[in-house]
Amino acid sequence: MPARSGAQFSRRMGQKKQRLAKAEQPYSPSDTAQAPCPKEPCLGPPTTLGPYRSIYFSSPKGHLTRLGLEFFDQPAVPLARAFLGQVLVRRLPNGTELRGRIVETEAYLGPEDEAAHSRGGRQTPRNRGMFMKPGTLYVYIIYGMYFCMNISSQGDGACVLLRALEPLEGLETMRQLRSTLRKGTASRVLKDRELCSGPSKLCQALAINKSFDQRDLAQDEAIWLERGPLEPSEPAVVTAARVGIGYAGEWARKPLRFYIQGSPWVSVVDRVAEQNTQA
Repeated sequence: MPARSGAQFSRRMGQKKQRLAKAEQPYSPSDTAQAPCPKEPCLGPPTTLGPYRSIYFSSPKGHLTRLGLEFFDQPAVPLARAFLGQVLVRRLPNGTELRGRIVETEAYLGPEDEAAHSRGGRQTPRNRGMFMKPGTLYVYIIYGMYFCMNISSQGDGACVLLRALEPLEGLETMRQLRSTLRKGTASRVLKDRELCSGPSKLCQALAINKSFDQRDLAQDEAIWLERGPLEPSEPAVVTAARVGIGYAGEWARKPLRFYIQGSPWVSVVDRVAEQNTQA
């Protein structure tokens, strides 16, 4: 009996040492079943993602990231065309992200352009953003209540006006913002195609005001540009006269407005220009 008790005691002590040794081993995820990854990103405010990667477009392949200075550093006309199809992102203070694909732009060429706010080369506190580095926002107010957003390009005083977006993400928030800020028929529910079909409309829908003036679109944490998804075929781009600049003489007729043909989100359609595009 004493010999058997001693053997049992030794066996129990050995088992105890094995359990203690195993407990002291570093934890490995493979020791337990892994929880399945969620299919959709967290809808709360982004906490770990920096301003250079959108939570909406995050993916294992890492595509559709933020566009930087090298994209904006080109003359106004090619930049205005390059904007088409790219995605403008606005992150609200509560973390909500609003998105719209750019479908219409206008180029303003600087001091020689009689329709530009920088015509004659004059620089004022109001238009200073037009003379800053490419990618700088130039936001101005019209009619004392509405805002328009431009992005500076290569060349002093040159910029691109964003005229219309195709809403992609956050449409109900856009609708609420527009209903709160617009004048007149505020009680009428806006259709999707009305949310961003104009330079002031898109500013309302994305809550863009004068505080965004002179911000850097390549660096800002509340607004940025992402490369749009690749399309199976490149859409036709219509080249037309700019809108609302009848005071600019011959410059009012120059073909410096660009939009994606057939897009229902465009603010003003030019049938003659579209026929010339098809010819």
